[in-house]
Amino acid sequence: MIAELQVLPRPAGTEAVPYANVEAAIAALGASGLRVEVGALGTTIEGAPNAVWAALRASHEATLAAGADSVVSIIKLAESAGDAGPGIDDLAGPFRD
Repeated sequence: MIAELQVLPRPAGTEAVPYANVEAAIAALGASGLRVEVGALGTTIEGAPNAVWAALRASHEATLAAGADSVVSIIKLAESAGDAGPGIDDLAGPFRD
């Protein structure tokens, strides 16, 4: 399964670290042990479905734990029945330098 997550915490961070709460979400994804690719407007992760779902929840909750008053998480998922489904390289590989 692959998923792309965009978190929209309010506030996004602090005056000293403008995206601290967003960075907490990315760190939680990184701690999952899954393949993680950070993009400008979202982060993509790849792995077994249960692990992906757990990482998404941990990431969402990490923004609140980091100090956000609220957060909206926007999630896109791709999975296929009976196999591993599309991967990051399958979908994005042809467009990379």
